This record gives sequence, structure tokens and C-alpha cells, in this order.
Amino acid sequence: MTQDIQGIIDETVEMNMKLYSPQAVMLERGEGCYAYDTQGGKCLDFAAGIAVASLGHAHPKLVKTISDQAAKIMACQGSYVTDAKHEATKLLVDNGCFDEVYFSNSGTESVELALKLARKWSYDNKGPECNELITFHNSFHGRTYGSASVTEKRNSQPFFNPYLPGVHFAHFNDLASVEALVSKEKTAGILIEPVQGEGGLTPAEDGFLQGLRALCDRHDIPLIFDEIQCGAGRMGTLYAYQSFKGENGQPIEPDVVCLAKGIGSGFPVGAVLAKKKFASAMVPGTHGTTYGGNPLACAVVACVINELQSQGFLANVQAMSSKLMDGLSALQSSSNKINRITGKGLMVGFSTAVPIKDMIGALRKNGLMTTQAGSDLVRLTPPLIAGEDEIKEALSIIETTLKQDF
Repeated sequence: MTQDIQGIIDETVEMNMKLYSPQAVMLERGEGCYAYDTQGGKCLDFAAGIAVASLGHAHPKLVKTISDQAAKIMACQGSYVTDAKHEATKLLVDNGCFDEVYFSNSGTESVELALKLARKWSYDNKGPECNELITFHNSFHGRTYGSASVTEKRNSQPFFNPYLPGVHFAHFNDLASVEALVSKEKTAGILIEPVQGEGGLTPAEDGFLQGLRALCDRHDIPLIFDEIQCGAGRMGTLYAYQSFKGENGQPIEPDVVCLAKGIGSGFPVGAVLAKKKFASAMVPGTHGTTYGGNPLACAVVACVINELQSQGFLANVQAMSSKLMDGLSALQSSSNKINRITGKGLMVGFSTAVPIKDMIGALRKNGLMTTQAGSDLVRLTPPLIAGEDEIKEALSIIETTLKQDF
């Protein structure tokens, strides 16, 4: 690395709040499933900004969409309808089980609205005492105050007290632990990630989600899915809930869903969708945003959803998920160095005996970008455009890295 580039990294780090451990290289550009640094280094990007770049880098249709929309109009008040907003809304509503949509700017903002919606609906229909929320151990829903309050990390960050009151944590995939906390008179909502992200890439069991659905129906409680990381095609279905099936073979539907990350493929945008029964609680004055639903963001969402819905796209995600899982299982058998494999769709993790930071650093040096999930998992969240060649390359790099001495 030249002194000039190291100097730029050092100066940038010095002037930014110290919330991240800086990477050793400076990124310059991306193309498809690859990222390139300023020294000419090339990495297969199986981080994708933590499940963000669903269409990879510099996708031609997305680049054109952004350029064309920016030349027309980028910003206006949320009270205006635009062609982009209409198209994005129709695509999200028509391809899921929801009736209404609200556009936000990020995942944590989507969760904030979902929490407000649950409490507002419960207040209107059950009274002011119905304001408690149930979420899960090892959850992650964001870093603003509401979303941080329903994230278990609140218990290890007392310096942000007081968090929202009335939040209870149940055990993931343990219906009895939820039943012990639920109350028809007090529980305003149940919030869950169908596949836990930061908590360890743990998929919910179909029977568990079906039990939650029945529990919410019995007590008239909104069931909220946080699909910020696992949604937008990453499970091989447009919405993550569509990949979880009940005993009747039909998808287990939530009442409210939170989206972000992949629906923008790198552009900052989020959304909340809800069934009319619950969406009707939100009226003028109860929520809003300056940038949410702006024409540029909505044009991006429409472009991304159209690509995800294109012929063969989601089937490829499912096929590549199987190849990645099978390849990791083969490496586990042949190397005896992989302890655990977990995940669903193209949201996959594995652990080894090597300290996680060392493993991720070695993978990057060998040409594969990954991230950490939980305490010891290497997280693989490649662009959804990844094909057989990219999966094979990733597995080859992992195999090479496992053979190294640490």
C-alpha cells in the first residue's frame, strides 16, 4: 500500500467517529460480484455490504435507473404521488400478502414504524394498557432507540438506559417461552426475524412460526416479521415469509413486515408493509419522514423488485444456496476444520476453531470478502446474482484458507 493511500485511510478514520474497525484496504469500485481496491486488488464480495447489494455492484439496469430518475426528479414531499412511487408500491403489494406500504430510509426506521403501528393499533382497539412487546434472545433489529430496545444487546449496553419499557424476550424456536409471556390484554405485538442475522444465522422452524401465527390469531396480536436482512429474494422467494410453510403447505403470513437492505441493492431505502386491519391505525400526524418514498428511492425499489421477479432469478438463488450448503458440507467432511454450518437461502454461516477475526482476515487476503455473525460465524451473504462459478470460487478460497496455519 502506498503512503498516500494509507494516509487517506488514517485521515478519514481520524475524522470519523470510532464506530468501526477500519479495513486494511481502500475500496475503489465494484462490478458484479467483485470489489476492487485502489491497489488493484480484486475480491469476490460475499459480504455484499451485509446482504445489501442484492444485484451486485454497478448493475447496468440499476445504474441506468438511478441516472434516468435523477435527471427527472429526486425529491418531493411524501404527499405527492410519482410514477416511481406508484410502481414500487404496486410491485410490493401485488406480490405479497399485504395491503399498504410505507417507505422509510433504512431498516431501523422500518422497525420504528412497526413498533409504533403495533402500539397505536393496540391502544385504539384494546386500550392504553396494551403496550408490551415480545421479541427474542439473540435478536437484532437496529440501533435507534425503539429498535435497540427490542434488540437483546440492550442488556449489555446499560449506558443507553432507559430503553423502551414493556419489552420481553422469549427464546427463539421455543413456543412455550412465548406463551409464558403473551397476554391478550397487554401484548401489543410480537416481533421476530424469520432468520436471525447478527444473532447467529438461525432459521426459524416452520412449526414455530406456525405456532406464533396461531398464538397471535388467538389473542388478536399483530405478528411482525423483520425481513431486513433475510428478505428481498435472499431466501429464494421475494419475501422471506414465503419460504416458510404451514401444515397446509401455504406460506405463514405475518401481519406486518419490515424491509430494507436488499430492496435498494445499495441505495438507502426501507419499507414497512401491513395488512389493512393494522395499517389503518396509522393516520396523518402519527408518523412521517422527509426522504421516505422519494422518487429516486422508489425508482430503485421498482428496478430491484422487477429484477428479482424476472424469469429464473429466484430459482437461481435457491439453486446456488443448495450448492453453497453442499459445498460447505463437503469441506466439513474433508477438512475436519468446520465445526458448524447454519443458515437458509443465500444467508449462510460456518464456524471453525480459528478465531473469527483471524479467519475473516485470512479469507479477505485470499480474495473473499465476508462478515461476522454471532460470536464465531463467518457470514456469507453474496449478491443474489451469484452463479455457479462464483460459488465454486468462494468454496475454493475457503478450502485454501482452511489449510493455512493460524
